[in-house]
Amino acid sequence: MSEAGRQQGVSIAVVGATGAVGEVLFEVLEERGFPASEIRPLASKRSAGRKIRIGGVEREVLEARPEAFEGVDIVFFAATGALSRDLAPEAVARGAIVIDKSNTWRMDDSVPLVVPEVNAFALDTHQGIIASPNCTTVGVVMALEPIRRRAGLRSVVVTTLQAASGAGRPGVEELVRQRADRAAGIEPKAEVFATPLAGNVVPLCEDLLVNGYSTEELKLVNETRKILGLPNLPVSVTCVRVPVEVGHSATLLVEPEVEIPVVDVMTAMSAFPGVVLTHDRGSSRFPTPFDVAGSDQVWVGRVRKDLGSDRLWLWEVSDNLRKGAATNAVQIAEALLERKLLLKPGAV
Repeated sequence: MSEAGRQQGVSIAVVGATGAVGEVLFEVLEERGFPASEIRPLASKRSAGRKIRIGGVEREVLEARPEAFEGVDIVFFAATGALSRDLAPEAVARGAIVIDKSNTWRMDDSVPLVVPEVNAFALDTHQGIIASPNCTTVGVVMALEPIRRRAGLRSVVVTTLQAASGAGRPGVEELVRQRADRAAGIEPKAEVFATPLAGNVVPLCEDLLVNGYSTEELKLVNETRKILGLPNLPVSVTCVRVPVEVGHSATLLVEPEVEIPVVDVMTAMSAFPGVVLTHDRGSSRFPTPFDVAGSDQVWVGRVRKDLGSDRLWLWEVSDNLRKGAATNAVQIAEALLERKLLLKPGAV
């Protein structure tokens, strides 16, 4: 954060303050020392009135209504798409910049979809609403961008292994409950996921479409293309839910436009901001969800050349609640300050 950014107090509202991402968002704002002069916790009418702790202080959650955005500089939406669809324009109309974590605005041509390490320049043309990508997409594009800059991209094949928290707090609670039921000899019930997740692997994230793909898979395809500025990039994907509480993983088979040695890929990964390369064949060390929980970086390992082609294999893991959601949103706000896109009258 620049000195100008630190000196500029920013009024913040968080819609979805009682959810899993909202909770982590408050933690990240405090950890990173974001210059917030005010934080307004907001939620749906159902959750309004609850008390939560922000920075050690107990605060009442207010209902997210249009008038709640008066005088606010940045509104983080970490709630349902319905709230974002209805209220984001209301916040913008009152002078706020919206940073939205839902799927509502991501593929709108007028809305930048941003991972700051990859395409912060897209913020320069924002019209009030900025979208933060799906938690799976963030890790994938962070792993792809170092290769794209060095050798281009011709195609990508991705299989994701996604944690229960990708479905929010209800997903984690269901996994914990199912584990307890299995331990007690009770047949677990599935409500959040398509089938019981505890002790299982489910090859479906979100809803199955008539074409055989899931909504999560289409998000990953379309968002990856938009962020990387490659609208015709072939992206083949299967999204899988695994019984892990936090940490999305992915295996990627990447075809660059020009052949690139593995050592050059590793050099590019090591130099890329926000990426941690873990590549130690001698000790068989590689990143896992256990390693990345609580981390703001995207971890990459098992970099190797495909046995039958010039394509490259990568393994990528990131904390879906932090870099995949809350941290990326806060980094967008920081980038707005750095690029002087949030200057108040008289600020320098």
